Amino acid sequence: MELRNHPLMSYRGIPNWPPSWTWRAGPTIRRMRGEVGTLKEVARSTIRPMDRIFLIMKLDENEYLGALLFEDASFCRQVYTLLLSYCGRPISEIGDLEMSHLL
Repeated sequence: MELRNHPLMSYRGIPNWPPSWTWRAGPTIRRMRGEVGTLKEVARSTIRPMDRIFLIMKLDENEYLGALLFEDASFCRQVYTLLLSYCGRPISEIGDLEMSHLL
């Protein structure tokens, strides 16, 4: 099962992938949607409950911020660890990741 379709990739019944992107920096303020760009940075919330991951995505010369909210903090931690090793990879490729082992 792909990351984008994993049943724990949701918050309050709403899928969290792909995240909603908010422009952060760069020469052109544009709205982005979907599995676009390249993952630049990953940060896990330090505020309890630690159930959020923040992503920085780069597209062209712009950066965007996205957040993944989870109901399962343990699964959040596992996804965070996984995403750290995918910095520099396309967001669409990350959505394709096989996640059956994380149930």
